[in-house]
Amino acid sequence: MKPLILHGHERAITQIKYNREGDLLFSSSKDTIPNVWYSLNGERLGTFNGHQGAVWCIDIDWTTTRFLSGAGDNSLKLWDVETGTTIGTISTNSPVRACNFSYSANMAVFATDKSMGHQCEIHIIDVRNADESLGKSSPILRIPINGPRVSSLIWGALDETLLTGHEDGEIMQWDLQTGKKISNIKEHDKVIMDMQMSKDATMFITASKDHTAKLFDSDNLMLLKTYKTERPVNSAAVSPILEHVVLGGGQDAMDVTTTSARIGKFDSRFFHLAFEEEFGRVKGHFGPINSVAFHPDGKSYSSGGEDGYVRVHNFDQSYFEYGFDY
Repeated sequence: MKPLILHGHERAITQIKYNREGDLLFSSSKDTIPNVWYSLNGERLGTFNGHQGAVWCIDIDWTTTRFLSGAGDNSLKLWDVETGTTIGTISTNSPVRACNFSYSANMAVFATDKSMGHQCEIHIIDVRNADESLGKSSPILRIPINGPRVSSLIWGALDETLLTGHEDGEIMQWDLQTGKKISNIKEHDKVIMDMQMSKDATMFITASKDHTAKLFDSDNLMLLKTYKTERPVNSAAVSPILEHVVLGGGQDAMDVTTTSARIGKFDSRFFHLAFEEEFGRVKGHFGPINSVAFHPDGKSYSSGGEDGYVRVHNFDQSYFEYGFDY
């Protein structure tokens, strides 16, 4: 499995995402400039220039016409994908840590950090007819978070609920009609770094610094499965075609005493969705993996690391023929 290695960033990758068709791969990093690539051959298509700080989160709508990015320069930007120009900018009181388009792409949500005397807040905005006035219009809904900050978030089914992962490992479900919390669970002990939906949106997977990834029912937040490793997990994704999950992580750079990729355990790890058994690893990064994503057709996956590289792996035929012994 020879990967395509995409090098267009000067600093650590923070997030990678495919568009709905999977022909484009978007990446953000601490170097302020999100990139877009052709996922087939690794050619860089363009950049989104405008942020002044590390870009922490990105998302792409289902029509691949709008692109969303939140950054440490206290702003959220909405971009036109075709031209790479900014449609609108929302200034915030603190860095934007997580952002997401709703399934219909009529709305978007973003969460700000708890810093500089400002508390964490979730904002729901209308992006249907967005233009330069986006920054001046007030959000549809604003939810202040009094406890630990929101570290990751995803939309629930039919855009009616919102699921948020917090710094203390708690997961909360919000009703967007009322802005009230419906339910919450605390299955993780440390910060939740990443949350990703399964293809049919019935389940979602979380990745946490407590060395586990967990699979939950997206409707009632019931814990279904736990995938254990011996290092922090920064990102996890569910295969759209097979009962597989991929985990990416590794010890933080400051905790690693040598540069050996083997010591820091910087490999992507594949687990069986139902049996929680690890069956494969893919090496390659020289630093923790910060984001992983499956291609929408399930035939490849990508990983973005602290080393600034995005690696696109196309699976060999043996991966699809592999039968799990049970």
